[in-house]
Amino acid sequence: MSVEAVTGAAQESPAVPAGTAPAAPARGTGRRAALWALPPLIVVADFFCYPLALVVAQSFIAETGGPTLAVWADVVTSPEFGAGVARTVLIAVGAAAGCALIGTFLALVVSFAPFPGVRLVSGLVAVLPAVPGFLIVLSFTFLYGSAGALNALLGGSLDFLYTPWGVLLAEITLFTPFVMRPLVAAFGQIPRARLDVAASLGARPWRVLWQVVLPEVRPALAAATCLVLLMAANEFGIVLFIGAKDVVTLPVLVYTWGIVTFDYPAACVVAVVNVVLSLLLYGVYRWVLSGRGKRRARVDED
Repeated sequence: MSVEAVTGAAQESPAVPAGTAPAAPARGTGRRAALWALPPLIVVADFFCYPLALVVAQSFIAETGGPTLAVWADVVTSPEFGAGVARTVLIAVGAAAGCALIGTFLALVVSFAPFPGVRLVSGLVAVLPAVPGFLIVLSFTFLYGSAGALNALLGGSLDFLYTPWGVLLAEITLFTPFVMRPLVAAFGQIPRARLDVAASLGARPWRVLWQVVLPEVRPALAAATCLVLLMAANEFGIVLFIGAKDVVTLPVLVYTWGIVTFDYPAACVVAVVNVVLSLLLYGVYRWVLSGRGKRRARVDED
């Protein structure tokens, strides 16, 4: 195409006056977007917002049917509620810390110290989250239960499965892959040349790990740990199937008061507290993810 043709086409096209605002999108586009967003909003309102509103309303209704704050006062000041909150927080924090340590170690071994059969081990760990929690408990019962194999070898002296330590070990076993898999992916994004440069400068492996490798995967580790913390705080199946009577968490307290003793208003109070705690943990998780995304964007710009 010649220069004259291009110049002529430019002269024929109408010039846009300076300061003219771009054309606004058609009204039909906004209406179509609203129609597409309407079905998901209806589903969320029906299956989440409406039941949650009923639970919140029921927590303020007394046995006589009138509104009252006495239910909240009785539940919050009860020793069972205080013990349940403390137990829930301790188990969730312990599970998150254990998963962070073990998941980081396994991810380092798989990524930087491969051994024969590493793909098989990595695949088994990746499949572990798909296994139902009660199967983990069942295997623990066969190994560490009162009639388990390890107890038979030790003469029946092992009795930790029905304690908070048994619940903690089961949750760490179930949730460790949620830390390991993101870290393996994060380790794979570290340039090999960066590690070679650090080693050529005389840095020992532990120093390379502490000053080069771990700072790169810290956002992924923080996000995965927050996710485990959220899941462990709401775990119910493991505690129920283990049968640890002295391990009372908030989900177990909701089940006990709502199903066993039929104290529905008290169960609703505990459920509301559990939902608020979960939303706070989810907010922390999203905040960590947003920080990770901003950090990744800055790295890409540099």
